[in-house]
Amino acid sequence: MQLVFATNNHNKIKEVQCLIPQHIKLLSLEDIGCLEDVPETQTTIVGNAKQKAEYIKTNYGYDCFADDTGLEVQVLNGVPGVYSARYAGEQRNADDNMNKLLNELKPHTNRQAQFKTVIALHLNGKLKTFTGICEGDITQTKQGDKGFGYDPIFKAKGYTKTFAEMSLEEKNTIGHRGKAVKLLIDFLNSI
Repeated sequence: MQLVFATNNHNKIKEVQCLIPQHIKLLSLEDIGCLEDVPETQTTIVGNAKQKAEYIKTNYGYDCFADDTGLEVQVLNGVPGVYSARYAGEQRNADDNMNKLLNELKPHTNRQAQFKTVIALHLNGKLKTFTGICEGDITQTKQGDKGFGYDPIFKAKGYTKTFAEMSLEEKNTIGHRGKAVKLLIDFLNSI
């Protein structure tokens, strides 16, 4: 079986490639000649994931899956959420996003947050979604140099290290994307 992972984010591809069974060949957007930005114009994480999967199936004809991920901060009513990548602007700069979030949280003691990943699978003409959530807290400062995005300021519940201080294997075991991918794999293995 081959599936397109509808993302241009090489960090996501690396994370997911470690989790996908050997019998599934993972193709990137680059592999199928999709060099344009896949639309992400929905107002929800699940909406964006579905939109991306439908775009690839409609325009390129491949069975595929797409994900969308957001960091939802409780005291900010779920912000940045669906706008996590562009929280500090269209430049999509992780440091700018983290700095803005840390600044927004300065007056608050509640730092509870969760990462949410939704994967939309377009397979055999059907669309199915899988959701992974990892609860935790936003730290006061950036810690660690692994991972990407908000990883240096997110500590999963029950852990003393941020995602950016964990190995890829550790993060995949407890993280939101790893949980969603596990549900995807369980489904693929059941058909």
